[in-house]
Amino acid sequence: MKTKIIFIIGVSGVGKSTIANLLSKELQVPFFDGDDFHSKKNIKKMSDGKPLTDADRYDWLQSLHDLAIKHVKVKKSCIIICSALKQAYRDILNHQIEQHSEWVFLHGSFLQIKKRLDNRKNHFMNSELLKSQFDILEAPVNAIKINVEKSPEHIVEIIKNQLNEKSEFGLFGLGVMGKSLSRNLANNGIKLSLFNRHVAGKEENIALNFKNKFPELATALPFDDVASFVSSIQKPRKIMLMVNAGKTIDLVIDNLLPYLSEGDIIIDGGNSNYNKTKERHDYLISKNIHFIGTGVSGGEEGALYGPSIMPGGNEETYKKVQTYLEKIAAKDKNNLPCCSYVGSEGSGHFVKMVHNGIEYAEMQLLAEAFTLLKKLGKNPDEIAAILESWKAIENSYLLEITIDILRKKEGEDWLIHKIMDKAGNKGTGNWATIATAQLGIPSTMIATSLFARYTSFFKEERSALSAHFDTNDLSLNSNKEDILKAYQFARIINHYQGFKLIKEASNRYNWNINLSELARIWTNGCIIRSDLMMSLVTTFKTVDHILQAPEIIEKLQSLKPSIKKVVAAGIVNEVAIPTLTDAISFLNSISKANSSANIIQAQRDYFGAHTYERTDDASGKFYHTHWNEN
Repeated sequence: MKTKIIFIIGVSGVGKSTIANLLSKELQVPFFDGDDFHSKKNIKKMSDGKPLTDADRYDWLQSLHDLAIKHVKVKKSCIIICSALKQAYRDILNHQIEQHSEWVFLHGSFLQIKKRLDNRKNHFMNSELLKSQFDILEAPVNAIKINVEKSPEHIVEIIKNQLNEKSEFGLFGLGVMGKSLSRNLANNGIKLSLFNRHVAGKEENIALNFKNKFPELATALPFDDVASFVSSIQKPRKIMLMVNAGKTIDLVIDNLLPYLSEGDIIIDGGNSNYNKTKERHDYLISKNIHFIGTGVSGGEEGALYGPSIMPGGNEETYKKVQTYLEKIAAKDKNNLPCCSYVGSEGSGHFVKMVHNGIEYAEMQLLAEAFTLLKKLGKNPDEIAAILESWKAIENSYLLEITIDILRKKEGEDWLIHKIMDKAGNKGTGNWATIATAQLGIPSTMIATSLFARYTSFFKEERSALSAHFDTNDLSLNSNKEDILKAYQFARIINHYQGFKLIKEASNRYNWNINLSELARIWTNGCIIRSDLMMSLVTTFKTVDHILQAPEIIEKLQSLKPSIKKVVAAGIVNEVAIPTLTDAISFLNSISKANSSANIIQAQRDYFGAHTYERTDDASGKFYHTHWNEN
């Protein structure tokens, strides 16, 4: 059994000694009566009917704390009984042993306890002091609470069950992802506590009903009460939050904090903004609670069978939850978990944000490929067959699901024809676009794909403008082979931009992110897993930016003629292919030794005196010119 210091607390007369004696025999551990550690001075004072002051109690409490420390050091459990009526008293007892302490709070009504004391003989505590104890009593928020109306034997049974039934891991929030992760954890032999809020008439018994639905959750403990949920988890508690990002996370943290103990760990598994993750980390550290911001990718199916997991935070804290996260993660080609420590606070959610930004562009590229192939006169089944042939050359999870989507029919028609062409987003693409601007990195394809979604949402305006500008009778002057090569080209640029953004953030925030390892955990489980990602694991072992790799340079050179043809044909034939267009435009910009930015800088100096550097002066000196002498 893990070393436990079991404190049985409550006012005098609740039966602490009786319960401790019985529990000691059941658990086969020694118990110590706090009354035996009082000084003669304290005992005389109480015998005279005078309540003890905090100053009187301090040395007594410290001696009980020393007793607890002694047992923890030799890894031996014990039971200590004392009143510990105030939280301040319990803080003294709990200092440095939070992970080992268990609290049992015996309580009853004043009249009930008074009657007990009145019947007690030869004890320094009389019923006249009882009111003073009730007056200062601060009921603990994080304890096994038992009313002493029950028989001693029943009380001991309750304590034993609650001590033995502690779970290893808590999951807070049973939405789609939370439910799948719960089943994944349970299938990997982890004993769980599950929590979902109670909303009368809307969300009732969610955790209990969910537990009863799946046999793998047979040993899980379901709750809709926060205090009971937290109390059911072994210390240091490990609680994973699977709730909506934003203010909800802060509300949940505030609800949990009163019941947590020093050293407990909160894992945020949602799509939180990395800046907020850093703020929450710092806030919780001030409360002696650890925080791990963790990106989780894979959707509902990935969460159930193995997602890609991106934890960030204190590395020593991560090691305490590493086993649990690695157990539920997807496995790479070498059967290693697709879960790896990313870096310090904020880094896990940052890389998940960029993952989603890359995902936005990958999805948009496939949508544009579909548009181009459709313009060639192909129906969805024919396009699916073409994309099927691409798998041997350029496979990815998103390519596979797009093939399935295009083959899905509803009646005689393809379902894709009945889906409104308005694409939504949940914020990560927006955050990634903001981050790339803030960090000064041109991840243009993330921004372009985000704006393509925004444009799609103006359905009525697009429909109105199509009457004036859309020429429907143009045929595309291109072929499916060039479209494939254009798609391959653009995917390389997209991944270059995404990883470059991560590298810059890693440098800026001192995260020391290993790009090869990050690519490895993205080879399975996550949405952007692909053959290209697998190749990047090796590429990043020798270069920081993939456009530095000779094999990448050679491949782009061979694919470049095709994307030029496809983009030119798209523009001439009025086909909207913004991310394909952006990909070739970006390479044309990043690969030019001399750009048009000298005009921009001259303009800035003209109207704002922003100065400029000169090509004929290598000193780095800045110049200003009076451009208009009039």
